[in-house]
Amino acid sequence: MAIPVETFFLKPDTKGTLQSRIQQMVAEGILSGRFRRGEKLPSTRSLAQHLGVSRITVTLAYTELLANDFLSSKGRSGYFVSPDAPEPPRFEKSAQREDAVDWTRALGQRFTGGATLVKPTDWAQYRYPFLYGQTDPQLFDHANWRQCALQALGARDFAALTRDYYDQDDPQLVEFLLRHTLPRRGITANPEEVLITMGAQNALWMTSQVLLTQRRKAVIENPCYPALRDVLTRSRCHLSAVDVDEDGLPPGDIPETTDVIFTTPSHQCPTSHTMPLARRQALLDRARDLNALIVEDDYEFELAYLKPPMPALKSLDADGRVIYVGSFSKSLFPGLRLGYLVGSAPFIREARALRASVLRHPPGLTQRTTAYFLSLGHYDSLIRRIGKALHDRRVIMEHAIGKHGLSLAGKGTHGGSSFWMRAPEHVDCEDLAQRLRASSVLIEPGTAFFADRTPPRNFYRLAYSSIQQARIDPGVAEIARSIDAT
Repeated sequence: MAIPVETFFLKPDTKGTLQSRIQQMVAEGILSGRFRRGEKLPSTRSLAQHLGVSRITVTLAYTELLANDFLSSKGRSGYFVSPDAPEPPRFEKSAQREDAVDWTRALGQRFTGGATLVKPTDWAQYRYPFLYGQTDPQLFDHANWRQCALQALGARDFAALTRDYYDQDDPQLVEFLLRHTLPRRGITANPEEVLITMGAQNALWMTSQVLLTQRRKAVIENPCYPALRDVLTRSRCHLSAVDVDEDGLPPGDIPETTDVIFTTPSHQCPTSHTMPLARRQALLDRARDLNALIVEDDYEFELAYLKPPMPALKSLDADGRVIYVGSFSKSLFPGLRLGYLVGSAPFIREARALRASVLRHPPGLTQRTTAYFLSLGHYDSLIRRIGKALHDRRVIMEHAIGKHGLSLAGKGTHGGSSFWMRAPEHVDCEDLAQRLRASSVLIEPGTAFFADRTPPRNFYRLAYSSIQQARIDPGVAEIARSIDAT
């Protein structure tokens, strides 16, 4: 069995030469049990191309591992995990003990049981991972991110790295947002109107805590991001779900007594529909008539590679009623957990106080590294590279969907990184996803996105951000065969 080359990733925080880091990467895979005896490693050529290093560097690393009995060589067949390679330690399971605590009574609140999107941690080992929101290591700029992290760790930035900001943020990151990122969305703001968050989801949670009570009413889109629905449900507000159409959230369907409207106008989640300018203005007018606030999650605005992005709702807002949520987690990598809130100073002041009471501020090293990555132009270069790659994959994906007779339910007219799909009515996509996993195919069932008590079960999402171009068509073919066999 061959180990997929996509499972190899040089961690940016490891030290040493490229050769020693590759040795460490392979040895860790063997010692952890991920790579098993007898499994074939990628060729030196393919691994070098995947990692962006010279082939001789990989060859030297393999040779050293060969000398240490981690690998074996079989003539022209390539390199394999050696039959004499160290085995991962095995520990006997400790005896199961019974708690004396009655947790059914001890738990004051429960946070489990909500609709969630479960993604396998080993998704990169699947041959056809049509999963949303994962980083493609072939596209990410590891070298420059590493350099920015090293710069942030330097003596000059010691204070930014180690100080307790309490409720403040890295001034360099905030300044870049104010001078470069927000103006691109047509937004002008002052420092007291910006707050750095631990990703968009953290921003949405703080917004719900500040704005909503048990007496207030909120509107979400249907279907929508499941974690947002869970956040709002736990705020115990009155929650209404409004069905979206091909233009996003219909303003006329928003109930009269609404206090806060949550929307994703750039790329509606999960349909990827983009809200037209006229609809955006109508939504602002509706909010003004209701004296309601709008929380704009500017979801995937950077991935508008087919047409220029539409103006943000916040840029059209003359009343100060739009609260803007942005994130670097999707455009850089999800593990970054860095986003931002933009709103009127009284709102940001309360959100800042809430954040300080819970986590004070996001880590200084993360903020300063991101500030360098943005200010040195690496982020813009990365977005252009990602946009081109996603454009090419989208073309292949759309052709494959048509070729194999699958049905589209929604796609972004400006770009994005996924298609919203509809299977025949009799197909349960939860069951379909389970069957496809046995064929090394990962899809996202759509059930969790819907607020309905009995949601439709024949929708699913196919993302193309984390799958190689060459694997798109055979992966889509496998999905079509599984649907036909249902």
